[in-house]
Amino acid sequence: MKSIYLFFLSIILFISCSTEQKNDVAFYGETFETDQAVASTELKDKLDQSETVNIKLEGEITGVCQKKGCWLKMPLDDNGNEVFVKFKDYKFFVPMDASGKKAVINGVATKEVIDVATLKHYAEDAGKSDEEIAAITAPETKYTFMAAGVAIED
Repeated sequence: MKSIYLFFLSIILFISCSTEQKNDVAFYGETFETDQAVASTELKDKLDQSETVNIKLEGEITGVCQKKGCWLKMPLDDNGNEVFVKFKDYKFFVPMDASGKKAVINGVATKEVIDVATLKHYAEDAGKSDEEIAAITAPETKYTFMAAGVAIED
């Protein structure tokens, strides 16, 4: 009888060692399934068809608010443009050292015009110099994202 238990235990150990382990993922905000996410660089095409879209995006985090982790940025295209990601109802934050990590975000993407005062506020949060902040003099069309949840690979 012991040999049967040992046999099954050996099989279970063999199977568990041979399966691929997923990377650890930390969730912020609501948890969600991370499959079927679209590359963040495809968002612009989606928003050319509709001004607002519910979507899951994946990509590298290229910037994070250095005051609280209250927003992040991801690539929008290959020209250095970025999608600005805020968090639904300001209910959660991400680690301030998350830049460079892969993430999946779940929520609503929008194409909108951001006024000068808000652009200056964001630049201040990002730690920009007084000269850089003063150089902001015109509104900009931005691709923004209101995330209900963020999954960041450790």
